[in-house]
Amino acid sequence: MTTNADPRAGVDDLTGKARIRNAAMDLYAEFGEDRTSMRAIAAAAGVTVGLLVHHFKTKDRIRDAVEQLVVDYFAQAIAQAPGNGTPREVAAARDAAVEHMLSSNPAVVNYLRRALLDPAGPKGQLLERLTELTRNELTKARDAGIASTRRRDSTQIIDIIIRQLGRLFLQPMVDSMWDQVAEPDETDDDKPALIVTVRLPGARN
Repeated sequence: MTTNADPRAGVDDLTGKARIRNAAMDLYAEFGEDRTSMRAIAAAAGVTVGLLVHHFKTKDRIRDAVEQLVVDYFAQAIAQAPGNGTPREVAAARDAAVEHMLSSNPAVVNYLRRALLDPAGPKGQLLERLTELTRNELTKARDAGIASTRRRDSTQIIDIIIRQLGRLFLQPMVDSMWDQVAEPDETDDDKPALIVTVRLPGARN
């Protein structure tokens, strides 16, 4: 499985516009959008504020470009996952590809946490974009006979996203508790595994 390719490393990313987008994601991931000025983004990208405004006009448009980059990371990871096997095996391979992508790109992880867990609520449409990507990928997988058709689309889409993002959001809490309660002879290999799933109403435990 090869999921190390960086969506921001393409030919188009030699342009000032792409450098601005990349710098914005890194700064938003580290400091948050509200604490990052357009001047700071321009400086990190090595361009003038005038060029930034020429390309994006507003911070809303910068956020839009950053969100699309994050979605591209997910799309690329899914596309590079093995597509053969049973539906369960294909789903596991895709989850593993996304997990590997996230572990290899801390800026993506930090941006997701800031964008989706902001107490004031999300500003952009990142979750909507990820949901639409998941819907499209599920449709293609079903058409190819490598995804289950027994469940409703809505349930399956939510299940996929929760599997892929739930651990991302909850793992820091597990790590913090583990650091507090682990015995001296226990290692990270002994740490309880975090599994996040979706259960339908009325389903048995």
